[in-house]
Amino acid sequence: MPMKSLAVVFALLSSSLGQTVGHRDIPVTVVSGESWLSHLHRPLDKTNMGKTWHLGPPVPMPGEESAHWQLRLPFGFAKQTVALHGSDVYRLNCRGCHEESGLGAPPEINSIIDPVRATSVAIIMARMKKVGMGMSRADATVLAKQSSTALLQRFHKGGQDMPPFPQLSEAEIRSLVAYLKQLAGVPGAEREQVAIEESPIHVGEQIVKSTCHICHSAAGPNPNTQQLLEGAIPSLSSLTTRTSLPEFVRKVTDGAPIMMGTPSLPCRGRMPVFDYLSEDEAANAYMYLANYPPQE
Repeated sequence: MPMKSLAVVFALLSSSLGQTVGHRDIPVTVVSGESWLSHLHRPLDKTNMGKTWHLGPPVPMPGEESAHWQLRLPFGFAKQTVALHGSDVYRLNCRGCHEESGLGAPPEINSIIDPVRATSVAIIMARMKKVGMGMSRADATVLAKQSSTALLQRFHKGGQDMPPFPQLSEAEIRSLVAYLKQLAGVPGAEREQVAIEESPIHVGEQIVKSTCHICHSAAGPNPNTQQLLEGAIPSLSSLTTRTSLPEFVRKVTDGAPIMMGTPSLPCRGRMPVFDYLSEDEAANAYMYLANYPPQE
């Protein structure tokens, strides 16, 4: 995308930041604080969090040409509202750790399937019947409500290893829970699915706060090539100065070499590829960072 077009996109985005869109009831705010891995004192190479198990293409061998890649963003995309379903809210906020299936990576990352099934009266009663223990619908309803409350508390307050999600509105959480029920095979869940109108900047906020912030601290130094080789992770505040929008989108969605070491050489790098994010969504994350600079 030509730089002139990118400038127009930024202008369009900035003009729409103050607008209320759809069901939003939580204002967009900056990302701040240390990464979730830093909070847990967990090194990147000792965790499954934030990983997709997909790395970018290998660095071309000497004499080989790198694969051609071109950014394809529709003009004015930054001002267009988008309809997010519960599956999208899950993809933007949860999939980096819990994977597409919701099964996670035990024992570090628990499956979300059984906790969601525990919110269903029908499933509770069927399970009790299977093990030869009768249970009244009233008692099953009490247990299901307790499980529902515990599940919602996880989104609002987090857990021992799971961060909270204050960036999600009540409408977004309801949409997410409805999708989780469908993913977990809860009877009747398909009738609960809803879509929510969102601004592109809030889509970017969700990606940054729920996925990028797992590994990248909000603020901090901008590491050099040798520090990158030694394991340093760039801060979120440095990303928009380290890379252009097209470079950022390519790195996130397709993967791209990064210069590391002294003397600096192109390397594959350690960052996974989030191929389940569209180019539009990755660009929204970049623009969120540019318009809402991260803080300590």
